[in-house]
Amino acid sequence: MFGNLGDMMGMMGKMKEVQSRMKEAQETLNTLTATGESGAGLVRATVNGTKQLVKIQIDPDLMKAGDNPADDREMLQDLIVAATNKAMDNVEPLIKDHIRKATEGLLPNIPGMDLGNLMG
Repeated sequence: MFGNLGDMMGMMGKMKEVQSRMKEAQETLNTLTATGESGAGLVRATVNGTKQLVKIQIDPDLMKAGDNPADDREMLQDLIVAATNKAMDNVEPLIKDHIRKATEGLLPNIPGMDLGNLMG
């Protein structure tokens, strides 16, 4: 009878440790960064692990006015969006790996259980 209670207490303690490590991992996500490029590297966007855009780099040649500034502006906007989306895609596996490492050894490896989704 007391064995089950002891197991329950041990599981509760382990869950508290998981929560603590998850919180710590969440607080350090901003240290992760990933970059995405578009236009063969003419535009580079960098995002952090909290999915905030932290840097945009635009090749100086793109800033030179061409024959149609409206077309140039639209192209630049498209390149920025594409580079940012690639950076977001590139940071996703880094976030999952960061969370996995933070909780490693605490939880059994249950197929289909993805703690990375807990990060929102």
